[in-house]
Amino acid sequence: MTLFDKQKAYAELLATHGLNVQPGQIVNISTEPFHKDFALLVAEAAYKHGAKFVNVDLTDMRLVKLRIENSNEESLKYVPSFIASKYSELVDEVGANLKIVGPEDPDLLSDLDPKKINIQRMYQRQAIQYFYDEGIGKSKVHWTVAAAATPAWAKKIFPKKSAEDAYAALWDNIFSMCRVDRADCLQAWKAHNTLLANRAKKLNELKLKELHFTGPGTDLRVGLHERSKFKGGTDISPRGVPFEPNIPTEEVFTTPDYRETNGKVRATRPFLINGKLIQGLTMEFKDGNIVDFKAESGAETFSEYISSDEGARRLGEVALVGIDSPIYQTGLIFEEILFDENAACHIAVGSAYKFCIEGGDTLDSSEAKNIGCNESSVHTDMMISSEEVDVVAKTYSGKTIELIKNGAWKEF
Repeated sequence: MTLFDKQKAYAELLATHGLNVQPGQIVNISTEPFHKDFALLVAEAAYKHGAKFVNVDLTDMRLVKLRIENSNEESLKYVPSFIASKYSELVDEVGANLKIVGPEDPDLLSDLDPKKINIQRMYQRQAIQYFYDEGIGKSKVHWTVAAAATPAWAKKIFPKKSAEDAYAALWDNIFSMCRVDRADCLQAWKAHNTLLANRAKKLNELKLKELHFTGPGTDLRVGLHERSKFKGGTDISPRGVPFEPNIPTEEVFTTPDYRETNGKVRATRPFLINGKLIQGLTMEFKDGNIVDFKAESGAETFSEYISSDEGARRLGEVALVGIDSPIYQTGLIFEEILFDENAACHIAVGSAYKFCIEGGDTLDSSEAKNIGCNESSVHTDMMISSEEVDVVAKTYSGKTIELIKNGAWKEF
């Protein structure tokens, strides 16, 4: 198969299994201009499966940089009303939303003022909060995040290869990690989702009270509320239609009781915040809040980010991933959270997923606070496991169960 043939198969996967486009559904695709041809392939597949209207938004990050460099903080708070209207309509029309990640210039925003970048991000998020609360939080929108390769991003991952070879290698890895290179692609996804669903089911049946992560630089306890529930793989919209939020996905995850987070933890992979790479991060939590942290690089950006609001220093997600993950098995660091979070156990500061709470679809802010379900304008995953990290769970009945040993899943 040629690269184009594989991209077409990948586009089909995103439209039919990822978004699972339904007849008469509106679809929004957002990405950078470099990916316009691939976005058109997804749009074509969406129309073939009955989409009523497909919109493609191409955001040139050079324009974002120009605005941040040349605007004052007050101007950066402005968000045009049509943006909020578009995302609100996606929710109200029970639409589908695809985000294609893959930076054309990975380091474009890295030297900008962290505070100004964060202001622009925060007000953009606030403007479409309805989309995040109802569309994402309650799965009313069929949403998927996927990736496409760029030469510059590929060169960062494969610095010893030529630009052309690196680009081809990154595409090959994307196809492999997303199971697109298999003739039985959809059947493989079905089997994989069954594995994740069964793993989440087993964890829920244990009625876990705490997850204890230990390893070099890590001794972290994350508490779970009795209403917390693990999920993994395919999600189901309120009208009963399955869709795949992340392609690829290897995690089972839940919403913690942020108040019961205590201890120290070391990030095992670098990750990006507002275009800045955070490396060598260690954090200390006390009664649910980050009380101290250090980073080898990106400390100023991280500090600004977790100061965004009251909930930005608290956990909104905890996820378990074993070293059987095909992303981990590549041995690569992608510097893209979609891939790196699916290579290792991770925690996320910021907003929690209410769909990981029993009765979460009716949970208001007051009730969320009472059970330690965090609310925030931020959400960033941080990888915390490797072959040196163990995870032991404690149940509400007082049992202790080994879930992960030296990074690998145990039978439980």
